[in-house]
Amino acid sequence: MARSTFDLRSALLAATAVLALTGAPQAVLAQSPRGPDIIADVAAQVIDSVVNISATTTATEQRAVPMPQLPPGSPFQDFFEEFFKNGPGGEGPQQGRPQRRSNSLGSGFVIDASGIVITNAHVIGEANDVTVIFADGRKLKAEIVGKDTKVDLAVLRVKPDKPLKAVKFGDSEKTRIGQWVMAIGNPFGLGGSVSAGIISARNRDISDQSYGQYIQTDAAINKGNSGGPLFDMNGDVIGINTAILSPSGGSIGIGFAVPSALARPIIDQLLQFGETRRGWLGVRIQNVDESIAESLGLKEPKGALVAGVDDKGPSKPAGIEPGDVILKFDGKDVKDSKDLPRIVGQTAVGKEVDVLLLRKGKEVTKQVKLGRLEEGEKVAKASATQGEADKPTIKKALGLDLSPITDEAKRRFSIKDNVKGVLVSRVDPNSPAADKRIQVGDIIVEVQQEAVTTPDAVTKRVDALKKEGKKSALFLIANAQGDVRFVALSLE
Repeated sequence: MARSTFDLRSALLAATAVLALTGAPQAVLAQSPRGPDIIADVAAQVIDSVVNISATTTATEQRAVPMPQLPPGSPFQDFFEEFFKNGPGGEGPQQGRPQRRSNSLGSGFVIDASGIVITNAHVIGEANDVTVIFADGRKLKAEIVGKDTKVDLAVLRVKPDKPLKAVKFGDSEKTRIGQWVMAIGNPFGLGGSVSAGIISARNRDISDQSYGQYIQTDAAINKGNSGGPLFDMNGDVIGINTAILSPSGGSIGIGFAVPSALARPIIDQLLQFGETRRGWLGVRIQNVDESIAESLGLKEPKGALVAGVDDKGPSKPAGIEPGDVILKFDGKDVKDSKDLPRIVGQTAVGKEVDVLLLRKGKEVTKQVKLGRLEEGEKVAKASATQGEADKPTIKKALGLDLSPITDEAKRRFSIKDNVKGVLVSRVDPNSPAADKRIQVGDIIVEVQQEAVTTPDAVTKRVDALKKEGKKSALFLIANAQGDVRFVALSLE
C-alpha cells in the first residue's frame, strides 16, 4: 500500500514537471475538470443578491363568442341574452367584462442596498404588478423606475425594512474568450439555480437592434434566467442574461448577456431620468461591401455608408451628405455599419463630436452637435434630389430599361412626389442588376455620387465611367416611398 501511494505521488510530480517544461498553464493543475473550485465560494458570496421577478399583467378580456343574431320575437331570445350576459366570455350584470391575468417569471439582482434591482425589460413587459422575491422568501412590491426595450433592460425599486445584499458591476471590456463565468437565476421557476461555463464569444449581434453587442456563454441559461446576472470569478456582474439560441426552448449551451459596459450608462440614465437619452446623428446607413469599397476607392470594406440624411437631423447642417463613408465618430473607429448606432447611442445628447468621412476619395472631418433619438422614431427619410424635367425616352444600361418618371408612372408604382430620378421600367433577369435585387419601379437617384434625372444622364455617366477604366459604378437606388440604398454594379 505504501509503495502504491509512493508511485502515485511520483507520477503526479512527474506530470507536473512535464507540464512545466511544456509551458502548460499552472492554473490548470489547480482546477477540477469541471471548472475552478472557486465557483462554490463565489456562489456563496453573491447568491443572496439574486432575486426572482414575478410580473402580472391584468387586461380586460374580449368577448370570445359573439351574440347570435336572432329574428325578432324568437322564443330563444331570452335564453341567449341570459347566457351571453352571464356565461363564459359574457358580461355580468354588474361585474363588467372578466379580467384576464397573465404571469411571467424571470430573474434579477440587487445593485444598491437601498432597493435598486435590475432585470430585463421583457421580463416585466407591460405588467401592472411586479413582485421581487428574495432568497430568504421575502416578497416586496416593486416600482418600475424605467426600462429600455432596445437593449432589454429595466430598473426596479423596492422599499426593504433593512439593507439588501448588493453586488457591483465589473468591466466587461476586460473579459476574455474562454474565461470562466457563472449564471444565477430562476430557471423554470426553480429559483436560486447556479450554472457555470465560459465566455464563448464577445461582441455578438443577435438581432436587428444595433444598440448592443452581446456576450455569448455556454453556462446553462434557460427560460426564467432572463434578467439574472452573469458573474466573473471575482463575483462582479459582467453581463445581464437576456436570450438563448435554442430550437427546443431549453439550454443547448448558447446564451447571451448584455455586457456591463453597455448596461451601466443605460441604467444610470433610467435612474436619473426614468428613460434613456441616446445621441442621434440623423442619417440612414448601410454596410460597405467589397464591390462598394472598390467603387469608392477603399482598400478594404470598412465604415458606414451614408444612404440618406434626415432634413431635420443634426447631420444636415453639419454638411454630411449621402455617399459619405463614416470612418470615425468621436475618435472611435467605425469598422462596419453596425458599430455606428451603438457608438452614437452611447454618446451624450448635445455633445459636439468630430466625424471623419471619406468623400470622393478624400478624408474630410465634420463637426456635429448630436440631437436626441426619440422613442419610436422611424428611419429618417432620404433627401430628395432636385432635377430638371424628364424627357419621354427609354434608354438601356447594364441590363436596365430606363424611363422618366411620368404622372402615369407615379400612379402605377405609387411613387411619392418628392422622389426624383430615373425610373427602372425593366430588369434583365440575367443581369448584375437583377442579382443586386434592383426591381421594376425602383428609381435611380445617383450614379457614382452624381444626381441623374433623365435616362440619357444615366447612360452618359455609365459610359464616362467605363472610359475612365472603372470596374464598377455606385448607384443610389430609391423605392417608391423614397427610402434609398447604395448598389455597386459591375461595368464589365
